[in-house]
Amino acid sequence: MPDDPPYTDKQAEERLLKRRRDILALLDGHSQDGKPVELDQTRVGRLSRMDALQHQAMAQETERRRQQELTRIDAALVRLRNGSYGDCVECGEPIANKRLDLDPSVLYCIACAG
Repeated sequence: MPDDPPYTDKQAEERLLKRRRDILALLDGHSQDGKPVELDQTRVGRLSRMDALQHQAMAQETERRRQQELTRIDAALVRLRNGSYGDCVECGEPIANKRLDLDPSVLYCIACAG
């Protein structure tokens, strides 16, 4: 079954910008999740502190991943503007649209991703 026709630059840009807005909204809405955990033992029990530390670590990792995705999206927008969006950065071959559907900021074709 042949691959669908490639995205237009406008469609790709709209998808990337929408995802960028969504991530920024998530980052803004969860900005307090990574705040320092209160360690005052007179106010918070040991298990509660451990739970809070685990929650903090997970929130920080989630934020780190979202920041990485923003970086990939910004790079994809640059590639879109310079005419290389949708081409594998390794071999230069077109990236399958199904792959771009899953992640519009993807850098590699399936052959080079492995």
